[in-house]
Amino acid sequence: MPVDPHLLLAFVVTTIIAMVTPGPDMLFVLGCGMRGGPKAGLLATAGVATSEAIHVAVAAAGLAALFAAVPVAFVVVKTVGAAYLVYLGVQAIRNRDSLPGETDGKVNRAYLSGLLTNLLNPKMVTFTIAFLPQFIDPALGRVWLQFAILGAVMIVFEFLVDGAVGVLAGRIGRWVRRKKNQRRIEVATGGIFIGLGVKLALD
Repeated sequence: MPVDPHLLLAFVVTTIIAMVTPGPDMLFVLGCGMRGGPKAGLLATAGVATSEAIHVAVAAAGLAALFAAVPVAFVVVKTVGAAYLVYLGVQAIRNRDSLPGETDGKVNRAYLSGLLTNLLNPKMVTFTIAFLPQFIDPALGRVWLQFAILGAVMIVFEFLVDGAVGVLAGRIGRWVRRKKNQRRIEVATGGIFIGLGVKLALD
């Protein structure tokens, strides 16, 4: 087996705990689902999962050295990510179209928004880089394959947990919109994104 069974079990348990704990990705998917419906929640999750795959590839390639050698790179990426989240939040509050809404064109933007939001969060890169190697056993060889397997497990759980949150939020949001509370959803979603952006900038 390319991965140590005991390490794999520990990884699965740890990953499940990490995924069910509310974090920036879950809150982002929640906001997209509330505003755009179940489909938007799923597409936002798919975008986040795609970004996670990129983070795993970065971790496997050992590119963490970039942040260590050039600290300003971390600051730049973090600032851009925070600004993007705040921008999405402001647009939602102003009731503009930058966030996914009910129409197909807007809903399809949920994937790109999920991808960019996660990709522009350098904390996710550093977390993945710090987290995955703890469950890698170099003695087994084929380290890249171990990274690929563990990364796939993490992405699957990401999709299952956040996807469920996105669909549930979409159904609740759709019901609330029938009660003519669309404006409140816009403001609440915008507040979530602005809060995430500020938190990312201050961390």
